[in-house]
Amino acid sequence: MIGTVRTVSSLQDEGLDLYRTMRRPILHRRQGLFVAEGEKVAGRLLESDLAVISVLMTPDHLQRRQELLENRPEPITVLVAEKKLLEEIVGFECHQGIMAVGRVPETVPLETFAAQGLPPRLLVATDHLTSAENTGVLVRNCAAFGASGLITGETSADPWLRRSVRNSMGTIFRLAVLYAGNLPESLRMLRADHGFRIQAAHPHDGGRSIYETDFSGDCCIVFGNEGEGISPAVLDACDETVAVPMAKGVDSLNVACASAAILSEWFRRKY
Repeated sequence: MIGTVRTVSSLQDEGLDLYRTMRRPILHRRQGLFVAEGEKVAGRLLESDLAVISVLMTPDHLQRRQELLENRPEPITVLVAEKKLLEEIVGFECHQGIMAVGRVPETVPLETFAAQGLPPRLLVATDHLTSAENTGVLVRNCAAFGASGLITGETSADPWLRRSVRNSMGTIFRLAVLYAGNLPESLRMLRADHGFRIQAAHPHDGGRSIYETDFSGDCCIVFGNEGEGISPAVLDACDETVAVPMAKGVDSLNVACASAAILSEWFRRKY
């Protein structure tokens, strides 16, 4: 439902507090909030089951989405502003005219999540993946290729950061996000207690080709840092390393590309 509708014309309007601080995503994360920006991402948030706090949009977006807003279960603050004001907030032109603030859903403990569902299940884990943009693309790949959830290691970028949400194109709204306080221990728990096979996407030591890898049963595939790959402690917790075959002279792929190749092969085997 629409709680209130108000026109704003100044950056100093108190209703814009959450949007003025959108370049400080860590602050939002501590508050349990996230920002969805752009027509597709904000629209998918409004269509999701996640709680929406407020929406900032141009008058034409309000006209087009009024019915959707009215059908939401929670009261939403709707702030209406001209496109120029939205561009001032984000700091560049050609803004799509809509942003929204949502509430991060409660996190299910990893062990509880692992005990649910039927095999074959696919989990994806990140080890020191620091780029929010790459994390967002990885989220999108997880959703595209049937992963049940994304495990965020303690040194990795949070998938609910603004740039990650944007690069996920809103697919994060339907993917379980899980957290590991100690990723090696969490991976060992998945193997010992729940029968997952732990596979490291790690091309540097002649890992097995993805076309020769056993993806049967429950799998957890780990992706590492953009420059250094997977840490020794996490590698030690994995059953094997897997790699995308490449031409000579190319030693690795960007994690977004590598994850698409590996996860698509898992998906091909399943379907």
